[in-house]
Amino acid sequence: MNKCVLYSAVLFLACTKGSVKIASSSSQSPSSNRAVVSLASEYQTIHSFGASDCWSAKFVGNWADEARKNQIADLLFSLDTLPTGQPKGIGLSLWRMNIGAGSFEQGDSSNIGDEWRREECFLKPDGQYDWSKQAGNQWFLNAARRRGVRYTLGFTNSPPVQMTVNGKAFSSGGSALNLKPNRVADFADFLVRVSDQFKFTYVSPFNEPQWDWKAGNNGKAGQEGTPARNTDIVSVVKVLSDKLDAAGSKTTVVAGEAGQLDYLYEKAESGRGNQVEQLFGKSGPSLAGLPKVEQIVAYHSYFSTCDDAKLVRMRQSASKAARSVSGLSLWQSEFGVLGDVCGKVNGYPRSTGIDYGLYVAKVIHNDLAVANATSWQWWLAINPYNYSDGLVYINGPDGQYKDHRNARESGQVVDSKQLWAFGNFARFVRPGMKRIDVALKSNADPVAQAGNLMLSGYKEERTKTVVLIAINTTDQSIALPLSGVTLRKNQLTTYTTSQDRNLAKATVLASRVQLPPKSVTTLVGQYN
Repeated sequence: MNKCVLYSAVLFLACTKGSVKIASSSSQSPSSNRAVVSLASEYQTIHSFGASDCWSAKFVGNWADEARKNQIADLLFSLDTLPTGQPKGIGLSLWRMNIGAGSFEQGDSSNIGDEWRREECFLKPDGQYDWSKQAGNQWFLNAARRRGVRYTLGFTNSPPVQMTVNGKAFSSGGSALNLKPNRVADFADFLVRVSDQFKFTYVSPFNEPQWDWKAGNNGKAGQEGTPARNTDIVSVVKVLSDKLDAAGSKTTVVAGEAGQLDYLYEKAESGRGNQVEQLFGKSGPSLAGLPKVEQIVAYHSYFSTCDDAKLVRMRQSASKAARSVSGLSLWQSEFGVLGDVCGKVNGYPRSTGIDYGLYVAKVIHNDLAVANATSWQWWLAINPYNYSDGLVYINGPDGQYKDHRNARESGQVVDSKQLWAFGNFARFVRPGMKRIDVALKSNADPVAQAGNLMLSGYKEERTKTVVLIAINTTDQSIALPLSGVTLRKNQLTTYTTSQDRNLAKATVLASRVQLPPKSVTTLVGQYN
């Protein structure tokens, strides 16, 4: 994201108290509320749900308190369950590790004011590699793998500082890539070496290339970052693809990482927009057909969620653009609560209540069900700030978080509704599942749904598992009988996140689904 802006039912037969309730016989469900599941109507295949280690892993991963580090890792990665049946964590299936550019070693001379936003670099100025760098990041990478996270992705915000034009990990201005023209091959070699060392599934060489990533009036930058024109992206990725291929690497490239959704299909000024056509279409410089490049264009969902009409319209446009290129998939690869969103939620100050969880769920739903994204990824997995864009939050040892520097060596761990609402998707919609059609008879308009009730469906054919995710943003309980699918014993296992529940487990008849007010409910069942 533009971080400078940031700061200036598988069946069970138990019913747990306080979870989704089985409607009584007197509770009538209007036929207009019925949800019709169509197993045969398939859309995209879901790849993954992920989050990134920026920027806290460098410090938190080096905490001496192993129990608290593992607590964070369990919340993010675990697929285990507690004795109550509630999931221990949200079971992310992709983990993003930031590959630093060396601003951390530069210290204050990096001109990046906040040391939490500086990053170490594996490549030393003498050309040697030091694999002990980014030890905290490596701890979380290994923790993710130990807990079964399937995919890993290394991403850069800037080339190593010794390769940049200005010797900094941010730009001096303009739209061009902050990389010396004669260092393109060196940058590619660096990415190949790091990807090989850590066995990344994917590598992403650019982050939000549409932003200028320059210092402010005080001469300080907010973080590492560089702009890049589409031609810059293609020139680097072509060399990187060739080098990965020559090395026999299993790592492949994911491109795009557009800072705003409409840069995928318009906003072509400065040569940094219209990325679907420019990067993968026939009229641009094109990455299509390169041996180590995925047919994926990634975007970030910031600045595209207010109001609901804009939320839906922009995703419809992105989906249409992607369909114009055969075999192209969309990834939503970075999101968090940023700025004022229609006066309903705000990045500042830190808020972790259900309204924030519902907002996150609404964005995920529309990225999957309207834009047809195949992967959905969060920004700050671990957040020390007085800001709302985290999943797991950390406070200082004394419990305060107004000064995040206090959590550098130790701290307290706090969960959030952002985490658990994300878990309603990530924990249950597993890699390889297909999204299916679920029609709400009450309202087929996705804009109207965004302000009331949203419902999406997924299936796994091998185990005959169906997963439905319902988001009730209203203050009222909603009865939602299901039809169109025959379930074993006519039952669903439900997992509900609301103000006082975190993926709380229960069992319900398919004809008696009752959604609590302001809740996200995942329903899991096996179909015949």
